[in-house]
Amino acid sequence: MAKDILDEICDDSECINYILGHADKSLNLKDDDVQYVLDLIYEYYANNEMMEDSDDVAEIAEDDMLNFIMGTIRKEKIVTLTEEQVSAILDGEYQYGVKTGLYE
Repeated sequence: MAKDILDEICDDSECINYILGHADKSLNLKDDDVQYVLDLIYEYYANNEMMEDSDDVAEIAEDDMLNFIMGTIRKEKIVTLTEEQVSAILDGEYQYGVKTGLYE
């Protein structure tokens, strides 16, 4: 599915609020942290040709996505997030996607 299709279904600010509202408060996640990980999720989809406008159901390799995101975080050094924090963001994004119909 294309980025504009994702944008139609997934409002980033709404998604961020959902994730922050459902994440464990002890993880101390910030809006910018969540937005950065959302951007990396879109990048992962694009790199794996999962952003094509298609009715095909894509299988998401969760471990592969987590490894990609953690590797990018370590390489870019824009944010400092733990694997636990990233996992919480990924879980929240998935739950938001189920709620909005992006994921089944």
